Amino acid sequence: MPDLRVTGSHLTDSSGRPVRLRGVGLGGWLNMENFITGYSANESAMRLAVLDALGEERYEIFFDRLLTSFFDAADADLLRDMGTNCVRIPVNYHHFEADDQPFEIIEQGFKHLDRVIALLAERGIYSVIDLHALPGSQNQHWHSDNPTHVAAFWQHRTFQDRAVHLWEAIADRYKDNPWVAGYNPINEPGDVRGQVVGPYYDRLVKAIRAVDPGHVLFLDGNTYSTDFSIFREVYENTVFVCHDYALAGFAHGGPYPGYTRGEWVDRDQLERAFEKRTAFQRETGTPIWVGEFGPVYTGDPETDAQRYQILRDQLEIFDAHGAGWSIWTYKDVGLQGLVGAAGPYMERFGTFIQKKHRLGADRWGSTMEESASDLAPLHRLMDTEFPSWNPYPWGARYQIDDLVRHILIAQALVPEYADLLRGCSPEELIALADSFALAGCVRREPLIDLLTDNISQNP
Repeated sequence: MPDLRVTGSHLTDSSGRPVRLRGVGLGGWLNMENFITGYSANESAMRLAVLDALGEERYEIFFDRLLTSFFDAADADLLRDMGTNCVRIPVNYHHFEADDQPFEIIEQGFKHLDRVIALLAERGIYSVIDLHALPGSQNQHWHSDNPTHVAAFWQHRTFQDRAVHLWEAIADRYKDNPWVAGYNPINEPGDVRGQVVGPYYDRLVKAIRAVDPGHVLFLDGNTYSTDFSIFREVYENTVFVCHDYALAGFAHGGPYPGYTRGEWVDRDQLERAFEKRTAFQRETGTPIWVGEFGPVYTGDPETDAQRYQILRDQLEIFDAHGAGWSIWTYKDVGLQGLVGAAGPYMERFGTFIQKKHRLGADRWGSTMEESASDLAPLHRLMDTEFPSWNPYPWGARYQIDDLVRHILIAQALVPEYADLLRGCSPEELIALADSFALAGCVRREPLIDLLTDNISQNP
């Protein structure tokens, strides 16, 4: 039976003791992301190109070894030693269902998820299963494995039906696992009109609870987990999850304290933003859990010192409100993770990653100023001809970058990434994948120490 449940404004264990879930998001693993593992565009486009370059046998060797090395017992030990008690595990539906065989669950897809949930459980760490990419894409960006800027999930009933079916299978598999803290059914929904997501949550909650009435549900608000007005009722045994990225903590963030794109950001602003994003939880008396947050690091000591201060301030705010959290992200190629890949992988793909950075091809790593002179005429044209254009979710300036940098340029880069793997032997592919094993990774010690100290000082 599940160990955790919602009791008023807290999670409690089977003994009735309050539990504040604090840990990491395992981004880039069962849901791969471009800035995390170094490719470009979206996961499915990358995988198809790599399949063409390697052939099926070597493709399977590479990706199975990558998933194995990316998180194993040593990683679980590190998180245990830091004092964390939770890992949010993002997954892509493609592991469990094929688009050409909808509604047919792929048993083999659970192999690595089962393995990591067990590793964490052995160390007393809970897992939250997060469906990060849904059929048809539930939001407008790369992290839902979206090759476009259209969240088609909300437009097509068949995509919604498939997600319900998949969650019924997941819930049935883990309904008796006490170390699965619960289910995060939709990461960062982006329903443009906000009219489908609320009724769909009603349907999804009912379907999951029919299979597994015990586990906690972790439900993201609309517009990337910031808008909770879409909920028509407060479901029992449910945590409403906010995401709380600091404006000054983005790759395009300014000084802290200081101005970022015309907005002043300091500790007071961070607290106001947090209180706005958690107003629904406080009004309804439900637990506060920040499912994602965390600054991006630059390699510049002065800037990164400010990013660490942002993180300290956010953690103090969370502590003051008794909020749980899951920092984004555990492991990557050096932008944001607690640890970063090194060795053969970075030697082979380092120049490619630098090219992505120069072009601003990854949304999460872009300062919005790369190739500024080349894009300036387009921005002027759009500003002049369409001054009132304000597309969902974040407005014209971001939309233009998404369409030009993060889709057009990013997709043009995909063949270059795949070509760097072409001709690799199985032994070379294993060495590349093993570059993500913790033993060979670079640890961001100031970040690890900061989080460890916070957890130990705020039980």
